[in-house]
Amino acid sequence: MTHTRIHADGVTRCSWVTDDEIYIRYHDNEWGQEGRGQRELFEAICLEGFQAGLSWITILKRREGFRRAFENFDIKKVAKFDANKIEDLMLNPEIIRNRAKIVSAINNANLVLDQDIDLTSLIWSFAPETRQTPESNFTWVATSEESIALSQALRKMGFSFVGPTTMYALMQSSGLVKDHAPGCFRRD
Repeated sequence: MTHTRIHADGVTRCSWVTDDEIYIRYHDNEWGQEGRGQRELFEAICLEGFQAGLSWITILKRREGFRRAFENFDIKKVAKFDANKIEDLMLNPEIIRNRAKIVSAINNANLVLDQDIDLTSLIWSFAPETRQTPESNFTWVATSEESIALSQALRKMGFSFVGPTTMYALMQSSGLVKDHAPGCFRRD
């Protein structure tokens, strides 16, 4: 199985990247870049949670709508969302209108504030010792020991929509795991 493909622009990328410009820009400029800011990691947790059961391109195409709807993922503002705001969000065609996921984002924001959680320190404490996936016998996986442990730690704190697969996707996107395929121009 090949893990890369050459796109129309002549660039070799990970094989999961479609020809959609949004996906190409995301892969080339964001996926695997180190995310360490509190707001940035909160956004990643929320968007990965909204992605559960859907394709990532669905989220990417709505990301700007999510940012508008969720006050650019300002944790203090999201934590104050009330029942009226939830109803407004349920009518917002720019986002995924899933009540459980909307409530989860709000509850997760409150947990960060109530428990004074430094998302950067917490999440990065689960980065694997060897962050670069090996070239030999390369394969993408859905979970890891670290993503399972991160999921368990977040769930113990009360977070939701933070399963091991969701957390592994966060670890890939936020650079905790360097998972570009061998041959991809972004691998090194």
